[in-house]
Amino acid sequence: MMSRPLHHGFDPQILREYDIRGVVGPALGSADAYALGRGFGTHVARDGGSRVVVGRDGRLSSPMLEAALVDGLIDSGMTVLRIGVGATPMLYYAEAVLDVDGGIQVTGSHNPGDQNGFKLVYRRRPFFGDAITALAAGAERGDWVAGQGSCVDVAILDSYVDRLVQDFDGAPWRIGWDTGNGAAGPAIEKLTKLLPGEHHLLFTEVDGNFPHHHPDPTEDANLRDLQRLVVDKRLDFGLAFDGDGDRLGAVDAHGRILRGDDLLALFARAVLADHPGARIIADIKTSQSLFDLVADLGGEPMMWKTGHSHIKSRMEQVGALLGGEMTGHICFADQYYGFDDALYAAVRLIRALARLKTDLAAFRDSMPVLASTAELRFGAGAHAPVDIVRGVREWLVAQDARMVAIDGVRVTTADGWWLLRASNTQSLLTARAEARDEQGLCRLLADLDAALANQGVIRSN
Repeated sequence: MMSRPLHHGFDPQILREYDIRGVVGPALGSADAYALGRGFGTHVARDGGSRVVVGRDGRLSSPMLEAALVDGLIDSGMTVLRIGVGATPMLYYAEAVLDVDGGIQVTGSHNPGDQNGFKLVYRRRPFFGDAITALAAGAERGDWVAGQGSCVDVAILDSYVDRLVQDFDGAPWRIGWDTGNGAAGPAIEKLTKLLPGEHHLLFTEVDGNFPHHHPDPTEDANLRDLQRLVVDKRLDFGLAFDGDGDRLGAVDAHGRILRGDDLLALFARAVLADHPGARIIADIKTSQSLFDLVADLGGEPMMWKTGHSHIKSRMEQVGALLGGEMTGHICFADQYYGFDDALYAAVRLIRALARLKTDLAAFRDSMPVLASTAELRFGAGAHAPVDIVRGVREWLVAQDARMVAIDGVRVTTADGWWLLRASNTQSLLTARAEARDEQGLCRLLADLDAALANQGVIRSN
């Protein structure tokens, strides 16, 4: 049994905007997990609560971190409901339907296998940003309540999967599913038995070694097995999930990749068909074609900060029915709870195709052809990324540039747009650009490079 510390200092590098995450051993260990449990339990107790649900992904370090986390919660007087291995959305679902005050998922999400972390939710809302900062400050002071709680195991998987297919009205398709040995595998195995059609599953065994490919559908290389499966077996489309099941990727019958904002466009059509004029939120990295589509269909498009926690919070604030990010976090607040759930998004994709009387390849063909970059990530040299972005913003203001500055800077020109922002998960700058053609894209990237050069930064890719 580990000793019970009186206080704890977190490595600042693991305190991210949306969650807590770092390399296990050098930056993150059982002491951090215990302190998180004490701190979160203290927050819950002081707000009149007493019950927290805990889940974990399939990483090799997750059992160790979960055990220490539960100890910390118990020592703060919490009753802990432990749901075991599963996707992060299953934890969100449990927090929404069980008699609890909050929830914590032990997960490294889509990060490399040597990393792990925690995603938190409190009273149906994301627990992030300043709340995480305050929790860390309390741990530094040892400002924790003491108590003697308890722990009980709760089975939630079957209930969660049943909820995914509630009100299902989709058609049968021939679909490939790739969970990349991540935590969504068991739920996908159960889900596909409840769906009509023909289903071909890849890598659904949970294995923290990730022996086939890394579970991150935003990287093209991680979709190659799914592309081969779809093309070789002549399937209608394929679906891919990240390590904790909250991000969705897709390929059509020809193996062409659809990004998160492409999927948002499909979902927007279906949601607006049922809810004319609905507000739909997308992050600042999203294609302009999505915002234009929502407006053309009579909806209200809203651009917001990158980050699943930011999107979910903003959706609740403004009453949006759909929100998401280019990276594949998709949130439905019509017929569902408003959190990012790639498994539910997969079901809604099947339903949307029936609603719109199309297939995924035809929808892909209908999309505008634009020239764009993937998300570009690069260092800021000796400078802090936030300082570089601030300097670029001031330089652009002096030039009277057309820009949105809610999260970094997104600059619009006659060619299209480019974006520069500081990453919330790494000490890096991130950028993206989109134009009508390749020549315009080259000009946009030249504009970006000129703005960076003005701050003494040379982009490395």
